[in-house]
Amino acid sequence: MSDSAKAMVLGSFIGDALALGPHWEYDTTALAQRFGSVTGYIDPPEDSLHAGKKAGELTHYGDQTLVLLDSLAARGCFDLDDFAARWQQLFATYDGYVDGATRMTLNIFNFGEGPANSGSNSSDLAGAARVAPLVFALHGDLIALVEASRGQTKMTHNHARVIEAAEFFARTAWAVLGGKTPVAALELAAEAGYASAPISQWLRLGLASAGQETVEAIAGFGQTCHIDEAMPGVIHLIARYPRDLASCLTQNVMAGGDSAARGLLAGMVVGAAVGMAGLPKAWVGGLAAGKTIAEDLQIIAAH
Repeated sequence: MSDSAKAMVLGSFIGDALALGPHWEYDTTALAQRFGSVTGYIDPPEDSLHAGKKAGELTHYGDQTLVLLDSLAARGCFDLDDFAARWQQLFATYDGYVDGATRMTLNIFNFGEGPANSGSNSSDLAGAARVAPLVFALHGDLIALVEASRGQTKMTHNHARVIEAAEFFARTAWAVLGGKTPVAALELAAEAGYASAPISQWLRLGLASAGQETVEAIAGFGQTCHIDEAMPGVIHLIARYPRDLASCLTQNVMAGGDSAARGLLAGMVVGAAVGMAGLPKAWVGGLAAGKTIAEDLQIIAAH
């Protein structure tokens, strides 16, 4: 297990967990007044959609990513049917927030469709944000990684731009593990060619904003879950903080909106760049799922 690959996965989960408390607060002034500078895990407030979860736990995005990691460890490969079964089992008894894409996908499964055709029509970035475990497991086979990244996304988000965004970020993280800088990796991944997603446009916007303060830049792009707003924001975070995971993920949360999806992806790419030494020890130690993640990674690495 390489240091960078382990940090990539942990960085992704940390990005989600750090966003849990203030997730979906869109008023950045109110967010700062209510939570202060978010430099650690926070219990979600009682009026949060994540009420009942505790500091260091994952949002519903992170929980699904953990299910994918568990599946990879159990099967020794990407098995869409196994992932689908575990994903449905997660939500059969889930006491956290269930978003629209998930509800629609569950309904489609209930109509008898298989995981290749079960995806909602959601344009939310979250469907593309679960790819860190796949990059860890499949970094030696780029073709298989691309196929798996697209497949796991399509299962819940059958939207062409979201599917292609998953491929783009999987390619980006793969290139960072191969020695590219985060910005060079973004540029290399953009060269793959995408039929539906305006990757080059999103990349240009995100890179051009690297000199801006993050709260301002993400406010300009849009803070919502929708991919057209969220993609330039993730690229901004990677370009502005290519080797500073703490600032990257803290400022991501302070920018408000759907910080969890952005955090999963930015944490993955920057985590791969900085390695374990670049991950704050308190954040690694405070992850509620940390033991499970570490065990799964060891199993996958041994395959």
